[in-house]
Amino acid sequence: MHIVVMGAGGVGGYFGAKLARAGETVTLVARGEHLAAIRRDGLRVRSAVEGEWVVRPAAVEHVRDLPRADVVLFCVKAFDTEPAAERVRSVVGPETAVLSLQNGVDNEDKLDEILGAGHAMGGVAQVFALIERPGVIAHHFLGRIIFGELDGRESPRAERLGAAFTRAAIDAQLSTDIRHALWQKYVLICAVAGMTALTRCPIGVVRETPACWQMFRAVVEEVAALAAAAKVGLAADIVDQIMAQATSIAPGNFSSLYQDLRQGKRLELDALHGYAVRLGERLGVPTPALAAVAAALAPHAAGRRD
Repeated sequence: MHIVVMGAGGVGGYFGAKLARAGETVTLVARGEHLAAIRRDGLRVRSAVEGEWVVRPAAVEHVRDLPRADVVLFCVKAFDTEPAAERVRSVVGPETAVLSLQNGVDNEDKLDEILGAGHAMGGVAQVFALIERPGVIAHHFLGRIIFGELDGRESPRAERLGAAFTRAAIDAQLSTDIRHALWQKYVLICAVAGMTALTRCPIGVVRETPACWQMFRAVVEEVAALAAAAKVGLAADIVDQIMAQATSIAPGNFSSLYQDLRQGKRLELDALHGYAVRLGERLGVPTPALAAVAAALAPHAAGRRD
């Protein structure tokens, strides 16, 4: 398969490297020092689980001269969805699957709006990986993908992609209800991202501080209420499920939202908490905790404030 990875950061770089190592034709789309390092030295993965290896896939800044892709792994930050979709348009053919592995629950709709209905597939990446330095991906743990067609079909292209994941030793599950999986992640990530960024503390400190843990649960309850109002079909005990899941996260873990905040980068705040607040206004669901997170982090949403 010809697989174009749009955004070769932690998620795209890790899964792209595994696919390249398995023999798939992979092209990484990157920029700046990261792109230069990949072209010069290859892409190195330093995994706490799988060891260390280097692959040398094609790496480009622009896709305009590339042939059509069978699959685009779409791994950019949510705030870059629209411009990145425009940039990747030339490699998207009639049957190309554009698999979003992003945070949030409305990226797939944006992709279909720009690229044409039926191209987007939904995906949930369960992995902790980041760019350690240009050309190097640090993989800490997990490495699972849940993916599927938005209409629930087990399509031939989804089955081909699943086979590629299997060849690459990627733990992947083809879902017939991917929006359910997207929302289940959304409930968790809004709370983990919001509270670690808001407090500037790891999840263990959030859990050990009663007022913070109470607010964490309030965020979970509000997003679960939004899911119920939107008729997503999450389990009746979804709040307890998510709280149990949050309890099992290693105490030293932060979120990518916190990491971006610490590094003075633009935040995915609008795609996470901002979207939830707007949806609550539309559906008549109160979201005071989500609104508090969004308001407190709003001064930092565009990046560093000196």
